[in-house]
Amino acid sequence: MESAATIRELRREVEAREWYHTLELAPGVETPGWFDLREVSRGFPIPESLSGKRCLDVGTFDGFWAYEMERRGARGVVAVDVNDPDGWDWPADSTEEAVAAIARRKAGGSGFELAHRALGSRVERLDLSVYDLDPSEIGEFELIYLGSLLIHLRDPVAALERVRSVCSRTLVLCDAIDTVTTTAFRRRPVATLDGRGRPWWWKPNLAALVRMVEAAGFTLTAEPRRLRLPPGRGQPRLRPTMQIVASRRGREELGRTWRGDPHAILVAAPNSS
Repeated sequence: MESAATIRELRREVEAREWYHTLELAPGVETPGWFDLREVSRGFPIPESLSGKRCLDVGTFDGFWAYEMERRGARGVVAVDVNDPDGWDWPADSTEEAVAAIARRKAGGSGFELAHRALGSRVERLDLSVYDLDPSEIGEFELIYLGSLLIHLRDPVAALERVRSVCSRTLVLCDAIDTVTTTAFRRRPVATLDGRGRPWWWKPNLAALVRMVEAAGFTLTAEPRRLRLPPGRGQPRLRPTMQIVASRRGREELGRTWRGDPHAILVAAPNSS
């Protein structure tokens, strides 16, 4: 059992940094994450028991899904992410200030390491890009989780192809979708290109997200499902103003901070060669 002094020190470390994920690191110690995925994780198409399965968490950030797969009994979990901001997909017009701001939030994976220590985890974290996944280097995995990453990639289909190269059975993908074009174009793949000053690239409608997965060599094994990722304690709540509600982007941001970020879950298997 952790001493009161140890708990106080852990709480101090937690509150001293920004967090993407909400994690319970000890009784009464939770990270103030941008998102709190604990409730929605219970309805994800990931088995409660992962006994005997080797799992991969791509774009792990603070490690919520890596630690969740470990909790569910996976025989081994590998988590990958890119520490150096220079290795991220930046548009040409990105400023030094924008790079520094996002780099501070990611903090070189220090949140993951703090959680790893506090949880006594055995998850293996690699400083590795999704584009560099190679079965000869890291092997294959029965279950791969890829979450909220494609929107940050210049070439999401190429990334999915690399994921397929190390996937022996199941991919669970959860990524951002555009709700307006999903409603307007239910069958037609449509994606909006951002690529302005930050690593936010393609936001697909649901049909386009499905097509990306299929184009990379996967076949869906379940019907796609839409959901909203709940905001956590660390996400600022945008206040409605006339200026905000007057624009589509403002309304989207308002809905995202109060109702959650629109995503879709896809479950797929790699096509046989």
